[in-house]
Amino acid sequence: MTKHILFILLVALCAPSVFALSDAETDSLCSRFQIEEVEVTARALDKDVIVPQTLKGAELQRLNALSVADALRYFSGVQLKDYGGVGGIKTINVRSMGSQHTAVYYNGVQLGNAQNGQVDLGRFSLDNMEEIQLFNGQKSDIFQSAREFGAAGNVYLTTRKPYFKEGERVHVRGQMRFGSFALANPNVGVDVRLTETLSLTMDAEYVYSDGKYPFRYRRVLPSGETAYDTTAVRQNGDVNAVRTELGLHHYYRTTGFWRLHAYNYYSERGVPGAIVNNVWRNGERLWDRNTFAQAQWQDRWFNRWDMRFLFKYANDYTHYQNYDVRLLPSNNEYTQQEFYLSLANKVRLFSWWDVSLAYDYQYNTLDRKNLLTEDVTEHFLRHSHWLSAATAFNIKEYVRAQASVLMTAVQNTHLLFSPSERGAGGVPIPKFTPGLFFSFRPYPKMDLALNAFYKQSYRYPTFNDLYYTDLGNASLRPELARQHSVELAYKTNLPSLSHKAVLHPDGLSSLSVAVSYYYNRVTDKIIAYPKGQQFRWTMLNLGTVKINGVDAKADMSLCLPLRFVLRTRLNYTYQTAIDLTNPADSYYGHQIPYIPWHSGSVVLGLDWQSRRGDHYGLNYSFIYVGERYSQQENTVYNHVQPWYTHDLSLYGEWGVKPVWLKANIEINNLLGQDYEVIQNYPMPKQNIRCTLAVRY
Repeated sequence: MTKHILFILLVALCAPSVFALSDAETDSLCSRFQIEEVEVTARALDKDVIVPQTLKGAELQRLNALSVADALRYFSGVQLKDYGGVGGIKTINVRSMGSQHTAVYYNGVQLGNAQNGQVDLGRFSLDNMEEIQLFNGQKSDIFQSAREFGAAGNVYLTTRKPYFKEGERVHVRGQMRFGSFALANPNVGVDVRLTETLSLTMDAEYVYSDGKYPFRYRRVLPSGETAYDTTAVRQNGDVNAVRTELGLHHYYRTTGFWRLHAYNYYSERGVPGAIVNNVWRNGERLWDRNTFAQAQWQDRWFNRWDMRFLFKYANDYTHYQNYDVRLLPSNNEYTQQEFYLSLANKVRLFSWWDVSLAYDYQYNTLDRKNLLTEDVTEHFLRHSHWLSAATAFNIKEYVRAQASVLMTAVQNTHLLFSPSERGAGGVPIPKFTPGLFFSFRPYPKMDLALNAFYKQSYRYPTFNDLYYTDLGNASLRPELARQHSVELAYKTNLPSLSHKAVLHPDGLSSLSVAVSYYYNRVTDKIIAYPKGQQFRWTMLNLGTVKINGVDAKADMSLCLPLRFVLRTRLNYTYQTAIDLTNPADSYYGHQIPYIPWHSGSVVLGLDWQSRRGDHYGLNYSFIYVGERYSQQENTVYNHVQPWYTHDLSLYGEWGVKPVWLKANIEINNLLGQDYEVIQNYPMPKQNIRCTLAVRY
């Protein structure tokens, strides 16, 4: 039966029955003036069957954002779980699919966490980031690793690459950021051109904050009577973190390159915990060490055959300690190792037809040690295989299409060393997930496109889901997600209002608008279910969730008189995500926890550049998240109030070549609103950050 299914999918893969097209994006200048070290890259939109949401370059640096998680709040269809403060854990949820359905890639290689399937985006700084992209479904280019076809959504983080002009050999930059809650955040980076084709990059950063910020704790009963209303200072939210990165970049000919990248992150932080029952302080501590080294090699032969090889080794260590007398004491160590290999090939059969084939293998281990008993050590193994086949068609200028099929096979093994006991998973059962993508442009001379896709993806249970003490269930089935999406996108150039020469690094005056409708369905959803005794739960496959939503986004850049440039970015999302598991449940048909019906953001920026190249800017951003519920039942007791924030920043850049100085001041939560992203985890009120930077 499996052979017949595979044959049918491969036939469908090679049938030009779906189409693809994407916009064309042409970056150019409003004039001949230039800003030092701003690279303008051209990217044809008609290569994007699924157009991503993108933040890059100067636009990324203008946001009031400290980490990657802060920047992702400005994308539509995104919910960010933020537990507060600089050191608070931050995870992403795209189109209500859950954070485990969103893959995060660092310079083209996925960041993994076999223990809980989540990536803490708060530990990735923007200071070394060149571009952030969010793809719903998958990346448009079929030349990718096999596992990239497997996630429901993909976030791509690309670090800064070295750029040298003729005669330049070394670039040095230093930065110091300080602000509220005793924030101290120095950063230093060096780029060295070793040869004409080989460059070295180094970047290091330190972050400290005591995490002590005032908040108001207020709860109102359904009757309207106030239950709690007091103010306090957040405790045990401190963080000490050090990040270091080293990269080696080599380009040869016009089609080939290889890159090496090493990353190390170490942090010690407090876990402030939830504010409940007048408890203002918790005794939990967390130590993290994340280290990985990855290599990428790519080349092209005969102008038709592209090949890419990826390798990664990662070693992650977590130490969780809880001596709070009100909670169950724990002191555990977790050590993860990951080996990853990928080989991808793409062949251009004709000018209008490409095919690709890729295979990935990943080996994960997790060791868990209870330091309270010292005699219990558990060891978990996972072997993962991905095999993908894909094709892309280009039918004149009107239609483009992609189709893919992914085979995934995962095998888990659980070894308990003390006392002697063994448990192993059976032979892995291959899972096949197809994807169909197309784009249609009715008027080739216009940047008007209709994009659509259908895709299936699996979310395999994590080690915690399968084996967590008194909770795991080794017989869990993977979640199956089915995605449907239709998008109408339009982009046009606007007449410039400027009569003076001024640089516009993002292109000519332009306007782009896109509206998407999506329908997702998740089955075999993995949930924790109480067994009847306190603190004893089990994991079960219960649940069907249906998600309907609309994303709307608009971007405008306008060259104004007197050397000004105005930029706007608008995002809005409406969605319903309802539980349809069992009609007998009291929460049947209710919105699932922490998914708002309405959310959106507004970003406004006004830039000015002098004739000598000095650059100044004023930026304003507004983020809104509507009402939600904290539990499965949508009752007044579980209702979570909407929240919004206003942020403002002012920056200037000036100097004498080759030395440039930059200063920036940010005021976040300008109006000092009391709000919670997660109930009982209060967020900071008004806070300030100042940055001083120099580059050579």
